[in-house]
Amino acid sequence: MITLRVLAVDDEPGMLSGIERVLDGYRTVVEEIEGEVEFRVETAETGEKALAAIEASPPDLLLLDYKLPDIDGLEVLARLAPDSRDMLAIFITAYASIDTAVTATKRGAYDFLAKPFAPADLKYVIRKASTRLLLARRARELEAEKKRVRFEFIRVLGHELKAPIGAVAGNLYLLRDRVMGDEVEKYGPVVERSLKRLEQMRKLIGDLLDMTRIESGEKKRTLEEIDLVEAARSALEAAGLEAEKLQLTLDLKGPDRLPLEADATEMAMIFNNLVSNAVKYNQPGGKVTVELEKTDEETLIRVSDTGIGMSPQGVEKLFGEFVRLKDSRTREILGSGLGLSILKRVTELYGGKVEVESELDKGSTFTVRLPRGQ
Repeated sequence: MITLRVLAVDDEPGMLSGIERVLDGYRTVVEEIEGEVEFRVETAETGEKALAAIEASPPDLLLLDYKLPDIDGLEVLARLAPDSRDMLAIFITAYASIDTAVTATKRGAYDFLAKPFAPADLKYVIRKASTRLLLARRARELEAEKKRVRFEFIRVLGHELKAPIGAVAGNLYLLRDRVMGDEVEKYGPVVERSLKRLEQMRKLIGDLLDMTRIESGEKKRTLEEIDLVEAARSALEAAGLEAEKLQLTLDLKGPDRLPLEADATEMAMIFNNLVSNAVKYNQPGGKVTVELEKTDEETLIRVSDTGIGMSPQGVEKLFGEFVRLKDSRTREILGSGLGLSILKRVTELYGGKVEVESELDKGSTFTVRLPRGQ
């Protein structure tokens, strides 16, 4: 429940009491923000009292009469402090004219209500003004949140890039200063470490571009019938070299062919993220299994590994941006921390969801569920 304060300013006691009877405690639903609003009414009989009340505690809505015993409503609008402009003013007068309405609008009035008015007219104007007010506030909140998220994003990005850039710079100094002597072969490991760090940065930038295209809606999508078996096989082949280093067994289970109406690059993102993680976080001599299945309701992609696994707390954090579960077992494993976030967003494009089952030191299973007909 949102409570909005209304300050009614009029020199007629009957008008003020009438406004209080109609609006004080009145509730309405603002569909645009999916919330209920309640109004509380305060009153003032003169322009100076109204200005004092606004300065002490600005209301949300101002019902302002044109003719007042000291200064008129136009003067009140003109003298309002800039920081009180978060409220909306509704001009009420028995002396309705185009000139008055134009002047009041120029001085900040949101709407105009001519006397005499019925309770229904008052409620309508108040409901319209409160909708406008709350939408404007919501927009400001969203803009502030967007700035905060952008700042946090840049902060985290800077942190993620600092380590590999520093490592490459340190290795280059080793080369420049010939710290290890003049024999070229001694610097082979230094060059390899630099290349590995540069690959980490390249993947981070690529993942950032993918994430940006998906979230902005600017990613070009070509929906056509593709074979998920072939997509899975390509991902396994791409991970083959890394799997061979760890002596992993790669296995693909499912039908000979599994057609799906989808974008080929998006399916590649799903398979590549799942398979590469299953390989990276596996244990030497372990196994990675990709299973494909189609039911009457959905298409399932299931990738299991016999790797290091995760705790329940780790699983809860898994799909956040730049999230990498770092401990003694994962410290040397490079990654952008964006892969699973991208996986989740791509899956949601198809109305699907991602499920995770994991146990420490026993492995993890990721299941992507894609509804049929999406």
